Amino acid sequence: MRVVAVIGSSNSTEEEYQIAYEVGKELAKRGLAVVCGGRTGVMEAVCRGAKEEGGITIGIMPSYEGNEANPYVDIKINTGMGWNRNPIVVASGEMVIAIGGHWGTLSEIAYALILGKYIVGYKTHGIEGVDFARTKEEILGKVDEFFKTTAGN
Repeated sequence: MRVVAVIGSSNSTEEEYQIAYEVGKELAKRGLAVVCGGRTGVMEAVCRGAKEEGGITIGIMPSYEGNEANPYVDIKINTGMGWNRNPIVVASGEMVIAIGGHWGTLSEIAYALILGKYIVGYKTHGIEGVDFARTKEEILGKVDEFFKTTAGN
């Protein structure tokens, strides 16, 4: 199973939520599983979109109980690690999509860069090493190209 990590704020804007939702749907249509922090905002939106298309969603949860999981998470990984779970989120995906975000997203981008992950960014932190996209179509084009060039890995 191929997996994409999607990161972004739990307090997303309506636009970020909509983009994440649509990206989640398209990832599932491509047979890609989604891993995220499992909470609200961008995380909920991408899981919701993926679930509506029959996709698999994984939440790397900050608590030991996982009670904060959004209702669209299939598999909860309860860490009890709070924000310290962030490197696990990005390490769990073959690539990363960053949509908006605040400090937690910034830390995840940093960890993804340390791990050498390919990162597509939409209205997120302006960090060198992030491949920015302006539309959902650009995001998905970059995803398709990534998986085309890494086929068989």
